[in-house]
Amino acid sequence: MNREDNLKPNWEKGESGNPNGRPKGSKNRSTIARRWLEVNQNLKNPITGISETMSQEDLMTLALIKKAREGDVNAYKALMDSGYGAPVQQIEQTNIEIPLFPDVQTDDSDK
Repeated sequence: MNREDNLKPNWEKGESGNPNGRPKGSKNRSTIARRWLEVNQNLKNPITGISETMSQEDLMTLALIKKAREGDVNAYKALMDSGYGAPVQQIEQTNIEIPLFPDVQTDDSDK
């Protein structure tokens, strides 16, 4: 048996490697993450010092603001991109016509 035989799947052509598929009702990772990001907690706001009910997203944003205020440039950039969108890179292009045959001069006065 050579190395290539070990890499081949154990099912026949046309047969699925996962015949039952994903179980019905199972949630994908983004659904689970969104659910947990929406969980609320009653905590002291690190900026105002007032106790409030905040989501995990609120808490993470406040933590990012705190880091940015302490001089973390990456935190500042992440906040600005989240709040105002990432800057669009624009490329200025100038078309300059360069003659194909620079030694040949055309005389348009004949026309």
